[in-house]
Amino acid sequence: MNTGFKIGSAFALSAMLFHGMQANAQKKPASLPGFVESKSVASVDPYIGSGGHGHVFVGASVPYGAVQAGPTNIVKGWDWCSGYHYSDSVLIGFSQMHLSGTGIGDLGDVLIMPYTGKVRTNRGTQEDPTSGYGSHYSHARETARPGYYAVQLDDYNIKAELTASERVAFHKYTFPKDQPANIIIDLKEGIGWDAPVETFIRQVDEYTLEGYRYSKGWAVDQRLWFAIKSNVPVKEFQVFNGDTKQTGKEVKAKEAKGVIVFDKSPGQVMLKVGISPVSSENALANIKAEIPGWDFTQTIKNANAKWDQELSKVSIETKDEAVRRVFYTAMYHTMIDPALFNDHDGSYRGTDKKVYANPGFDNYSVFSLWDIYRSCAPLATILHPEKVNSFVNSMLAIHKQQGKLPVWPLMGNETDCMVGYHAVPVIADAYLKGFKGFNAEEAFEAMKATSTRDDLGVKYVKERGYIPADKEYESVSKAMEYAIDDWCIAAMAKKLGKTEDFEYYKKRAGYYKNYFDSSIRFVRPRMSDGSFKTPYDPFNSIHEKGDFTEGNGWQYTWLVPQDVEGLISLMGGDEAFTLKLDSLFTAKGDMGAQASNDISGLIGMYAHGNEPSHHVTYMYAFSGYQWKTAEKVRQVMKDFYFDQPEGLAGNEDCGAMSSWYIFSSLGFYPENSASGVYVLGSPLFDKASIKVGAGKTFTVQTIGNSAANIYIQSVTLNGKPYTKSFITHQDVVKGGTLVVKMGNKPNLTFGKALADRPSNAL
Repeated sequence: MNTGFKIGSAFALSAMLFHGMQANAQKKPASLPGFVESKSVASVDPYIGSGGHGHVFVGASVPYGAVQAGPTNIVKGWDWCSGYHYSDSVLIGFSQMHLSGTGIGDLGDVLIMPYTGKVRTNRGTQEDPTSGYGSHYSHARETARPGYYAVQLDDYNIKAELTASERVAFHKYTFPKDQPANIIIDLKEGIGWDAPVETFIRQVDEYTLEGYRYSKGWAVDQRLWFAIKSNVPVKEFQVFNGDTKQTGKEVKAKEAKGVIVFDKSPGQVMLKVGISPVSSENALANIKAEIPGWDFTQTIKNANAKWDQELSKVSIETKDEAVRRVFYTAMYHTMIDPALFNDHDGSYRGTDKKVYANPGFDNYSVFSLWDIYRSCAPLATILHPEKVNSFVNSMLAIHKQQGKLPVWPLMGNETDCMVGYHAVPVIADAYLKGFKGFNAEEAFEAMKATSTRDDLGVKYVKERGYIPADKEYESVSKAMEYAIDDWCIAAMAKKLGKTEDFEYYKKRAGYYKNYFDSSIRFVRPRMSDGSFKTPYDPFNSIHEKGDFTEGNGWQYTWLVPQDVEGLISLMGGDEAFTLKLDSLFTAKGDMGAQASNDISGLIGMYAHGNEPSHHVTYMYAFSGYQWKTAEKVRQVMKDFYFDQPEGLAGNEDCGAMSSWYIFSSLGFYPENSASGVYVLGSPLFDKASIKVGAGKTFTVQTIGNSAANIYIQSVTLNGKPYTKSFITHQDVVKGGTLVVKMGNKPNLTFGKALADRPSNAL
């Protein structure tokens, strides 16, 4: 799936699975003793997606927080991109920042580990973790809940607990009696590509440490400052350059490390770790503002309340508790990222490395745009409208700082990961849905500037209407994603009354047609002379160096969410289109030895484990076959989402995989992410009520729903018969009730009439 399996040989798939490790049977989530959790919070199981190739974060955070405090394993390959994999049994500490679901590893900043015995400054090995400070652990003595994580470090008999606020990680360590104890702060360690460049740590006073960590990796120039407050006096603090002990109470080095040393057991130690993109002073101020006291239990309750507030925006009625767990865990996973990237006073550091004072909005980072523009960002316009303007303003600020809208921004860095300029659909969707907390003219100019550059094949789009395969790798994918973005620019131009821009971008939105080979009815690479590339096999996929991004011709032929009607016409009409789409789900062929490992979750050549396929099941509604959408959506939900560590078909990608499930289980999906049109599928629940703001609720209620009764028979909206196979965003946010009668046989006429089908007409 995505965020790009752009990984070098050290992270190659051959190292993806590490054998011989302890794997315990997964525990079902249990409520915390002494806590009254809502049903939604109690249903979250953070382990879902922590096995297989889900790459999700496991640890303590609050919704959209800057901090993701959690356990870190020794990274052994691709499946440790978040720093943690369910198959593992060795921890090397607790890092303050983690990615969730990405296909590249980074972060893992400011790793802290408690241990007993003599002072040790290296992490140890998988085979012998206590040769360093690492430790074995077991899932049987581990707890993961929203806002709380705990584990027993088996080799040291230490209980470690974590909770968090937005910018502060709160650690609590309970040491055994009668043993010397240590806590290491290791600024060398990071996840995946991450490596330190310059690090610094010093003891300020008996209760305070501070420092910074500059690193390079996927984020090529990450700068993080931190402050640590202890509840017990730090009588002895040793500093190291790598594993070499230094004199004094501070050290600046490539691999600075500090160790808090206790000659006898301190009993219980608590640490508050504030982080900042600006300064250690700001990190300390974040601690004072967010967790001023030492009430660990209250901090857990505060985090729990924040998750409850967000998760309770949707209430579902279902007899299937496993489905309930999958749903609320999916909601949880959509709110780990984007991550706050500012201090409590509002200041942050831009991609130009300059510090910006409070700009009047919350600045965010970790926008996995190639993934989240499809359904996760549209979901936020329904569930988190209070965040949308800040998301957009964060992207517009990046445009000012780097001269183009972000592609994949990570902690003040542009990674340029994946293809397209997909800040465009996120911004356009917000504008077209009526969000007014950003400057629309400025946003439109940023879109135009980004879409008229000469890099990444855009030069050829402007000159030829296609990108030659002999000039650019992944040429077809790049051009087809650009066409989606250009539709969004055209739609925004139309609403702004910019006729000339509208016509220009409307034309560019149709450039996908330049790849369609009508003789075989597939998209196909074109060469500089205009000819189609030969030989051509629509099954074949070559990762990174081919014509498609993590896919093949079978999958990318359908990447036209902005103009399904046009694709239907190219295919020869409704029936021909529908038959061809049917064949996608039954096609069998060899993708080749160099195929992307992100192509997963296969039904025929449909690949649910990767985002370009996510809208495809909903395309049937455009040809009048909504009932086929219902069939396929139910199949995907059943086969590729379940309540186990391997319960995701591919990388979670910062909420992308989970947002598909949230929409689909509710019964509708944004096939075109910026059109404001949601195609009806097959609602999974007896009843789902969505808080849409201003005290209003939109409810989807089913009659006769079951595992067999997957087909829509009839619909009413607010008590009136409703024949359309779609609803609009405005239908949803006005509030109301959609009642869907279900049956075990298709109603072949539902959504069949042309007037009842969804449309992407500009």
